[in-house]
Amino acid sequence: MPTPTKGPRLGGGPAHERLMLANLAAALFEHKRITTTVTKAKRLKPYAERLVTFAKRGDLASRRRVLGLISDKGVVHELFTDIAGAVANRDGGYTRITKIGNRKGDNAPMAVIELVLEPVSPKQAVVAEATAAAAKAAPAEEEVVETEAVEAEAAETEEAPAAEADAAEAEAAETEEAPAAEDKK
Repeated sequence: MPTPTKGPRLGGGPAHERLMLANLAAALFEHKRITTTVTKAKRLKPYAERLVTFAKRGDLASRRRVLGLISDKGVVHELFTDIAGAVANRDGGYTRITKIGNRKGDNAPMAVIELVLEPVSPKQAVVAEATAAAAKAAPAEEEVVETEAVEAEAAETEEAPAAEADAAEAEAAETEEAPAAEDKK
């Protein structure tokens, strides 16, 4: 049996609370951001993140499990196609709560809860893109490296006699300059 939540419930009873959380989650997935009280936002955050985790799995059992909680098929489809694809690289933290002050009528603390759809960080996005490009280019580079190695070996065998001739000319030039330097002293 699951442990009951601590403190008073959001609605009159447990069934009302489940329905309220499901409706808040459906509104969040539909609009990507909603304004609600801080208490409801804090209770919605783990609920919504769990549903996004099911959506990231993407299998039929997960879709049916989410459909058991959220009755709107359009919202569930959007969750599984758009939102799950946008947060595929994220390991958690799919929602963000920002407090915005108190409500004018009853002075209730309000908050905006929104889905975090941007990449994890710009640096990590660039690194992931670079590694993907490197992996894609790796087979082509191996072929280029092999051909360069063969060409370098062939060039070394041709350059070896030329290099020895250049070294002999340099030594001869030094010996010619050396007596001239001694004459000046």
